[in-house]
Amino acid sequence: MQRIVLVTGGSRGLGKNAVLKLAERGIDVIFTWRHGQREAEEVVREVAKRGARAVSLRLDVSDCASFPAFAQDVACLLRATWQRERFDYLLNNAGTGMNTLIAHTSETQFDEMVNIHLKGPFFLTQTLLPLIEDGGRILNVSSGLTRFALPGKAAYAAMKGAVEVFTRYLAKELSERKITANCIAPGAIATDFGDGEVRDNAHIAGHIAAQTALGRVGQPDDIGDAIAALLSDELAWMNAQRVEVSGGMFL
Repeated sequence: MQRIVLVTGGSRGLGKNAVLKLAERGIDVIFTWRHGQREAEEVVREVAKRGARAVSLRLDVSDCASFPAFAQDVACLLRATWQRERFDYLLNNAGTGMNTLIAHTSETQFDEMVNIHLKGPFFLTQTLLPLIEDGGRILNVSSGLTRFALPGKAAYAAMKGAVEVFTRYLAKELSERKITANCIAPGAIATDFGDGEVRDNAHIAGHIAAQTALGRVGQPDDIGDAIAALLSDELAWMNAQRVEVSGGMFL
């Protein structure tokens, strides 16, 4: 049976790379985007060039009220495009960065991090559970910042720490359906995330490379390949695990 993955935030950055890497393995994709319909349409075309099928849907992961309608759209897509009732894998990837010291973090900024990185994935996963195949997989995106601390990242990292706990509870509570749940924790990656500070700032990139065992910053392919591997049949026995993919930062 054709495998199908749903990826949040799949039109750019690590999400886009994951979509393309999964497509290269023959997995069809439903992916979401919040801004940039043109970019999403380009990803659909790139997936087709790789011999897979992709459909994009707009979604704001911080807007929980929109999730029931989104799930209905997904169900309709599955029936119309794949003649299926369920999909196989869920990748909770969508997110934004934040770089503000604790002393200067506003309640509004904190709530935004909660809504995007914790409340959103929690209730989106809850809403989509009836559409995930028994024996399926959930992969949540965490961060290396849950292991090491950098000034200005407290609110963001706290949400990712909560996501890691949430992942373990998913694995426990979904065990009767044989659905596994794991999380991947990327290190610093050269994308447009966080206003492209790793990709575009040579000083920051150099500092990170000096603190990384493999001597460079991460590239999107490093994470896309890891996501594809974590969702492969070969790792079906892995469950409730945090896997850091950082090249060995701050060892």
